[in-house]
Amino acid sequence: MRTVEWHEGRVRLIDQRLLPSEFRVVELTEVEAVARAIREMVVRGAPAIGATAGFGMALAALRSPARDREGVLRDLERAAEILRAARPTAVNLAWAVERVLRRVAEERDPGRMREAALEEAQAIADEDVAVNRRMGEIGASVVPDGATILHHCNTGALATVDYGTALGVIRAAHEQGKRVHVLVDETRPRLQGARLTAWELQRLGIPFTLIADNAAGHFMRTGQADLVLVGADRIAANGDVANKIGTYKLAVVAKENGIPFYVVAPTSTVDLSLSTGEEIPIEERPPEEVTALTLMGKPVAPEGVPVANPAFDVTPHRYVTGIVTERGIAYPPFHLTLPPLVEGGTE
Repeated sequence: MRTVEWHEGRVRLIDQRLLPSEFRVVELTEVEAVARAIREMVVRGAPAIGATAGFGMALAALRSPARDREGVLRDLERAAEILRAARPTAVNLAWAVERVLRRVAEERDPGRMREAALEEAQAIADEDVAVNRRMGEIGASVVPDGATILHHCNTGALATVDYGTALGVIRAAHEQGKRVHVLVDETRPRLQGARLTAWELQRLGIPFTLIADNAAGHFMRTGQADLVLVGADRIAANGDVANKIGTYKLAVVAKENGIPFYVVAPTSTVDLSLSTGEEIPIEERPPEEVTALTLMGKPVAPEGVPVANPAFDVTPHRYVTGIVTERGIAYPPFHLTLPPLVEGGTE
């Protein structure tokens, strides 16, 4: 099944908090439940969050008791506020919400408005799958046969509606017959590389090795990594990239060792309204995501220890070799090459 989908008037999600030990599907019937699922990372990954928010808006339209156009719009605006507040960094969330709002506003009849909300949300989900497959085909061109690829966090089908962004590139290269091996770093604090990326690669039959986060520099310095591929949650107009915490460190070490560092993200992740990454809000996650980790059944941290847990960091554009999108690959200077791709052109 898809990571997120509409099923008989409900939003259906794979609960990613339970993988790899348990595969469970949840069905949501209220906007507040959708926002909570996003906030608590039942669903995660910028494209998947965007699609989920789109279906959350469709749910709000379906549940609205309003009998006139203005009432439906008011209910949708309230739902939009709830969903936007769920997670602030990933731009796809707000992008999907605004897209559904714009589409619904084109209609006059309340019944047709409800239909339009679901149609637009479904279009967002379907387009995501097609976009990911195009990115995979385009991005596979930068993957040499026999490459060892260092991958951060989870960017596969679980992070999207289906197929994946950076992991989609790896998947496409594998499907083309290229011999690839993936170094999967564990990606603390929620271990999304160890829990989710390793699970996906196993199912796809793609060779990989799980490594500790702190081992990545060793593999790059000793010539055991040929390429770094990561996703993104928001990209500023100058090419600065917000992604899962730890991405910046990988980019700096890759630059030091002359290893290409590619970001793979749909154009919906590019926020041209922000001139640099300094303007991207960075979400702070609960301290329990760090302190709840255990070793041999015992907590790794003393009780009551102060914790800083930013979910993302910003990688300055000077460390980025290229940005793979569904419309081509942008290379520096990004302030010149990104806008044409976002606005619908080609490289």
